[in-house]
Amino acid sequence: MWKNTAENYGLVSKLLHWLSAISVFAMFGVGFWMVDLTYYSPWYQKAPHWHESVGILLLSATLLRLFWRLFSVKPQAIINHSKIERRASSTTHLVLYVLIFTLFISGYLISTADGRAIDIFNWFSVAGLEKLIENQEDLAGLVHEYVAYILITTALLHGVAAVKHHVIDKDRTLARMIKSNK
Repeated sequence: MWKNTAENYGLVSKLLHWLSAISVFAMFGVGFWMVDLTYYSPWYQKAPHWHESVGILLLSATLLRLFWRLFSVKPQAIINHSKIERRASSTTHLVLYVLIFTLFISGYLISTADGRAIDIFNWFSVAGLEKLIENQEDLAGLVHEYVAYILITTALLHGVAAVKHHVIDKDRTLARMIKSNK
């Protein structure tokens, strides 16, 4: 139930997957909303604090997810998937991880460009770096913005592919990530 098997994802993998998916989409929405806040908005300082805090917690969950994935059984590919589908799935997962880590790094570079630490919900702080390059926050901000759009697009395509497998192909691709393993 908790661990993956050769046929199904376990509860830990499912929870980490859906926690990541919900967090990524929520963070995108908050980031999209945040860029239009004015200095006089009551959310001008609160929203970035929450965005940074959730981002660092999502980084922790992503590292846990990779660790879990490294030491867990990986469910086998579904038999009727072609070689191209299997390769596309592996490539998409790799791209999703690269994009999310690019967001973590660029977000960190934006938040710490002035040398301040990032306070995580006022529970603990993540040390900041001094400015590494000129216009660091602007350059990292551009990377952060464009990569966020690419990540959301890729994640949506990932979801559409899962639904296609469920509705059109009538295979267990999506079911393995949502149904219980009874």
